[in-house]
Formats: sequence, structure tokens, C-alpha cells
Amino acid sequence: MKTLSETWFADGYIDFELKKYTLLAYLQETNKYFNQNKLYPHLADIIFHYHNLVAFRENKKFLQEQFPKKLTGIQIEKLQVLYEQIIQDDELMKELEDIINYAASKMKKAINNGAEIYEFVEEKLKIYPVGIIPLDTNEGYFFLSEGKLNLTRVYQYRLSFYEKHDEKYRSIRTEYIDSWQRSISNTFESIKSELIKIKTELPNPAVYSIETELKFPVEETLLPIAKRTLVRFISLPAA
Repeated sequence: MKTLSETWFADGYIDFELKKYTLLAYLQETNKYFNQNKLYPHLADIIFHYHNLVAFRENKKFLQEQFPKKLTGIQIEKLQVLYEQIIQDDELMKELEDIINYAASKMKKAINNGAEIYEFVEEKLKIYPVGIIPLDTNEGYFFLSEGKLNLTRVYQYRLSFYEKHDEKYRSIRTEYIDSWQRSISNTFESIKSELIKIKTELPNPAVYSIETELKFPVEETLLPIAKRTLVRFISLPAA
């Protein structure tokens, strides 16, 4: 995967044409994956770089609070020092502004393309509970099925809460368990029963089925979107 540094737009020699070709090479690879309906990690990466550009342009401390895991304190300080140095040079700042405006426009277009794929996949997902759902839905399993195949991937999930800016968010961690072939005798309910026998630490788990009739790349697209869909689905009753 072709990557960009957090300060790619200002690293080294600040020249519009040079940075343009650096950006276009990155976007070419990103769009190549989007054309294959492979969204992650490329969509998350380009969204990060887009917001980083906008933050630098608006001098908002470069999303220190928005991306605490992506940018370290040292990297943020480097950006701030870089901004202070460049802003004193009108000609250099003009060149940098041209680079940022051009890059932000191109990245925004790529993000929109990725978002369209995301929304299309999300619309094709159907989710429903398997059997009786317990009161505690913070841990359990979900079944992921695609296309016309009877193969079902089984994942264990755990939801957790974290707070940011006085707001609560939910995150999800998943672990692949195994794959089962569905049949008349091996239904979702029987798979659930087998899971309870195998993994005794969850005697009464919440279990959900997530299905789509279409085929998408599992690791790069289907699984990440399914996880977000599940979090939202579970969160709805409490909303």
C-alpha cells in the first residue's frame, strides 16, 4: 500500500508539481482498490490525510483530539513548528496553500467515491437476531454470510464504551471463530447451540446474523462495514 507521511505536503522541497505527482500516485493506488470494492484500510487512510490537510490549512492544532492514535505529540509539535516557519514566508506559504487546496479537492473526490461504495454495501446488508437476545448484548457472536454460498463465517464480538468531549462512543473488537456450512439440518440456530457447547464462557450469548446476497471482499469491505452496522443495530434500542 502506497502511503503518505503526516506532513507529506510540506516535507522536503515544497513544489506544486512535485507534490502533485506524489499525490496522484497515492490516489491512483487508492482508486485501484476502490475499483475492486476494497475500502479498508485505504478509505480510513485518505480520510485521515484529508482532515490533516484541512486542519493545517485552518491552523486548528492538526486534529490533536480527533486522531489521538494516529498523530503523536511529537508529530503534532512538528506540524506546528512547520506551520510557524512557513507562515513567515509569503511566497512559500502561497505555494503550500496551492498544494493543500489541490490535494484536498482531489482527496475529497476519492473519499466520495469510497463513501458511495460504503453506502451501497451497507444498503445490501440485512441484520437480525438469532434466537432470543439476552439483556446484555455487549458480548456475543455474529454470523457473516455473502453471495449465494451457504458458508457462514462466525465471529465473536465485544463492545466497549469510551468517552471523548463528554460524549460516549461504542467500539467493537472481533475475533474470527470458524466457518460453518449451512444446510437444512445445520441452521443458524443449530450453529448457535454448537457455539454454546464449544465456548462455555458465554452460556447465553447475543447472536446476530448479517447477510448480503452480493459478494464483496470480506476483510477489506464486508467485515468492517458489518461491524459498524452491528454496533448501530445493537445501540438502537438504547437510543
